[in-house]
Amino acid sequence: MQADADLQSVTAPATHEASREAVLGAFLRAHRERLSPGEVGLSPGRRRRTPGLRREEVAQLAGLSATWVTWLEQGRPVTLSARALDSLAAALRLSRAERAYLFELAGRRDPRQAEDEAVPPAVLASVQAINGPAYLLDRQWNALAWNAAAAELFVGWLDAGSHERNLLRAMFLSPALQALVEDWPHRAARLVAEFRAHSIRFAEDPPTRALIEGLMADSPAFRADWLSQDVEDREGGRRGFRHPARGPLQFEQLTLVPAAAPGLMLVMLMPA
Repeated sequence: MQADADLQSVTAPATHEASREAVLGAFLRAHRERLSPGEVGLSPGRRRRTPGLRREEVAQLAGLSATWVTWLEQGRPVTLSARALDSLAAALRLSRAERAYLFELAGRRDPRQAEDEAVPPAVLASVQAINGPAYLLDRQWNALAWNAAAAELFVGWLDAGSHERNLLRAMFLSPALQALVEDWPHRAARLVAEFRAHSIRFAEDPPTRALIEGLMADSPAFRADWLSQDVEDREGGRRGFRHPARGPLQFEQLTLVPAAAPGLMLVMLMPA
């Protein structure tokens, strides 16, 4: 059995959180009832009055107390650790989407999320299929892929002469990119505020911490923007550039999150 620290019964007022717990309980119960003993390597045993697995069997498979499983299905205010949720997801044979839904309901971050974020080939191919500048960012905003139009536009970041592929580091440490971006101080500050909103789910990841700590040390401008605590959604909109060869350029930016890879961002720039 896992330690009791993994699961705690708490007293909570009957608010929106209670309905969330009821939804979680119904979700767990429905998925328990869909599984047959044979699917999880258990003997059918004596005749069953209800379909699927018994709560005791799910508890056994997950290494948890049957009492905790019962309380969860009853919608009681029980707090689960990420480790306990991971065990429940494995015991119930949840798909990636079902697993993500379980962790969202419980208000926890899935410890296996990073393992499942290989870039789908179709997402990579979509970058090259877009006519205008387009690029794909990972959770630390490293460019994973970009098309020729993006390489031509983003002097100091995605062009052949640049070796820095992290958008934040290029924005604050590349003089060529700073010269390219119209109204750089405002755009740079907004980018930091957008990254703060985007990265909150990954704030404890070592690569995220290393990126922020490195920029805090290397760029006084980033340090000031980060310490301002501003938070903004990445809403897109008009983006202006002063290209060294093409002169002033205006685009409308659109950012999409691929359903097959929710930790990534696909950014497209369309002529304004």
